[in-house]
Amino acid sequence: MKNSKKSFMHVLVASMMFSLSSVSFAELVINPSSGSDGQATLSWSSEQADQFLNGDLESTSASAQAAPESYVAEPTPPGSTKITTTVRSSNGVAPASTAPKTVRILDTSAYSNQPSVNARAALVMDAQTGEVLYSKNTNVALPIASVTKVMTAVVTSDARLNMSEQITLQSIDFAGAAGKNSSSTLRVGDKLNRAEALLFALMKSENPAAAALARTYPGGKNAFVAAMNAKARELGMHSTRFTEATGLDPRNVSSARDLGILVSTASQYGLIRQFSTTPTYDFNLGYRVLKSNNTNALVRNGGWNINLSKTGYINEAGRCVVMHTTLNNRPAVVVLLGADTSQARTNDATRLMSWASQLPKRI
Repeated sequence: MKNSKKSFMHVLVASMMFSLSSVSFAELVINPSSGSDGQATLSWSSEQADQFLNGDLESTSASAQAAPESYVAEPTPPGSTKITTTVRSSNGVAPASTAPKTVRILDTSAYSNQPSVNARAALVMDAQTGEVLYSKNTNVALPIASVTKVMTAVVTSDARLNMSEQITLQSIDFAGAAGKNSSSTLRVGDKLNRAEALLFALMKSENPAAAALARTYPGGKNAFVAAMNAKARELGMHSTRFTEATGLDPRNVSSARDLGILVSTASQYGLIRQFSTTPTYDFNLGYRVLKSNNTNALVRNGGWNINLSKTGYINEAGRCVVMHTTLNNRPAVVVLLGADTSQARTNDATRLMSWASQLPKRI
């Protein structure tokens, strides 16, 4: 596949404008000629596309006009936590007229025949009502590895930066964190726009891409990390701390409960949903093509309706994954932290989702 930088931006906008059509974002990326007339083309200029990405133009699509279902504000029951987040439009920018959405996390996990999981901590939560369907060590703060990049994406989206701005990767982006580094197909000097860096970070979990997003944030890395922690406090993620944007540092910690809040929030950002669940993408850097696959086998295999996904791994964290999915018409959040192997993580997720798909809706 041969995509230019310009065609990438066109595909990105097309994915938002036609999100209710039969052509998925991934199909548009993989096959740009998959439109009804054989061509996935847009009449928008590059300037208009950039304005749309940064929230300065309103989409005329039905999906952008239809606000997500609002939750009814109710008194917080004993043993639960009330979290207030903001509804986001498809391009990650909150419409001025949108009221805050209240998410209730209700600790009512009392279902029988619960599956056992290998992971150190696990959570399955009804994403609409906040009902906890399954819990294991949900309040324990643990290293979260590259699950960190979900917050990296939220902070990047909130900043409303120029998504078509070109970023040149520097050696500092490959320096790692806490004495750790990881293999990467990227190289010092590679040029990519901010949207591509975000796609690299979410889909392929490229650490240099996430580091570059933090470096090019207004105020640099320190300001970016401060924004990550401020967002966590705003969302009520009281067990969460961030020290950098990639997840290589084991001092990036959170609880399964906190990550349930983060995933519920991040699922309101169209770019994060689309980029994190792209199964495969060929990045054309002009001088070489990087064929890239999603790090989550459940996304690559396509057997589940997964709306948002992010995996993570460092030695201290074990194998982690967070997902927003739909199970038997119920929106759900799945969090797994500290599984022993990638296969154990996949098996845990499959067991939990299969089990949750059979549950009645009690609230």
